Amino acid sequence: MKVTALISDDLIDEVKKFSHGKNITESITIALKEWVAQKKIEEVTHLVTEAPLTFQSNFSAEKARKLNRTSA
Repeated sequence: MKVTALISDDLIDEVKKFSHGKNITESITIALKEWVAQKKIEEVTHLVTEAPLTFQSNFSAEKARKLNRTSA
């Protein structure tokens, strides 16, 4: 998608510096992907905070390890 955006030169320079992209397009793409990934992590963190994970009453880490080792 081709987009025209008015972004300050200082911000673009920072994005290029931190993303290490080959050009402005790659730098902005890297920055946006990282931003989206961070927002997804924040969303999951919020969901887990509202409804914490719970284990089944008969849960055992040892059983889980054995199950993972046998199914791999």
